[in-house]
Amino acid sequence: MKANRRKFIRQTFASAAGMATTAMIPAHLFGKDLHHTSRPDEIFLKPEKRTRLKESIKFAVIGLNHGHIYGMTDALIGGGGELVMVYAKEPDLLADFSKHYPNAKIASSEEAILGNNSIQLVASASIPIDRAPLGIRVMKSGKDFMSDKPGILNFEQFEEVKKVQAATNRIYSIMYSERLGNPASVKAGDLIKSGAIGKVVQTIGLGPHRMRPDTRPDWFFEPEKAGGILCDIGSHQCDQFLFYTDSNKAEVNYSQVGNFNTVNYPTYRDFGDMSVRSPHATGYIRIDWFTPDGLATWGDGRTFILGTEGYIEMRKYIDIAGREGGNHLFLVNQKETKYYDCSNVYMPYGEQLVNDVVNRTDTAMTQAHCFLATQLALEGQKRALELNV
Repeated sequence: MKANRRKFIRQTFASAAGMATTAMIPAHLFGKDLHHTSRPDEIFLKPEKRTRLKESIKFAVIGLNHGHIYGMTDALIGGGGELVMVYAKEPDLLADFSKHYPNAKIASSEEAILGNNSIQLVASASIPIDRAPLGIRVMKSGKDFMSDKPGILNFEQFEEVKKVQAATNRIYSIMYSERLGNPASVKAGDLIKSGAIGKVVQTIGLGPHRMRPDTRPDWFFEPEKAGGILCDIGSHQCDQFLFYTDSNKAEVNYSQVGNFNTVNYPTYRDFGDMSVRSPHATGYIRIDWFTPDGLATWGDGRTFILGTEGYIEMRKYIDIAGREGGNHLFLVNQKETKYYDCSNVYMPYGEQLVNDVVNRTDTAMTQAHCFLATQLALEGQKRALELNV
């Protein structure tokens, strides 16, 4: 008891001495307002008043193997597209899709769509290995193509798609939905374009997902059919790096993958990361399938964008600090700290793509950008070091 009392007295005097010493140090040595924090200005963006859509197209859907097809279809419809036909080999997937879009005629075959001259674009979320061959057939039939990511699975497909696209002058668009289908991502692009954070010098893209094998089809766990973790999910981050840094040239510094926890599928990789660079910017990308069940959504996807005059953080799908919903954006620059609720930001990709189909422009995404994002993802996947786990 006496020993504990002596220890308490020593600690008390030490603390008092420390506080006295601190009091004698000039405040400016700590940095003015170094530890001062305040709540950022909160901005809840309101819906924009949209003008009447100028253009319209007729489009069809072939391949329903990933749920992204619903977001793709909605984007086209919202942008002025009319869904007229759908084809899928799987009766159950076709039945579900038809419930959502009852006005779309069920085609008897793929050829019934490709041979229909009134159809201007085909959208697809088929099994990934089938997307590029389908896109080639679509372009050769005189139509434009919109694919779910990954839109191309290997370099053999890549070279053939580029060759046919150049020969036909058709659009081969890949919907990187983590940017094109997310309001916060759209707002980030607008802020960067306005100069809010100066020149962008680095992006960090984090793409965590929740693993529930019982909800996934068999092909999902076969890299030769699904593409691999960097080719697949990593393509989102490659797209964002190029877009936010305004880069038209880039290369992979390093990449690595590993299977840490998906023991029942030894050829599958549940973790991957890679580094990319352009002549004026760098990017780090991390993808994983380790989202814990305690999170209220499938993944805490975040993007960090560093500029010479500030930075942006996006919490796209959830804010674990407690704000409701998703689409959260934080901006810090030389003037201010702001929080944006981006839920009402208009996403223009569907409308832009419809206009591109009609006017033969590339406002939704340049073809060079689409292919370069794919090339980075393919290179990252092909060169990836296998982690010894």
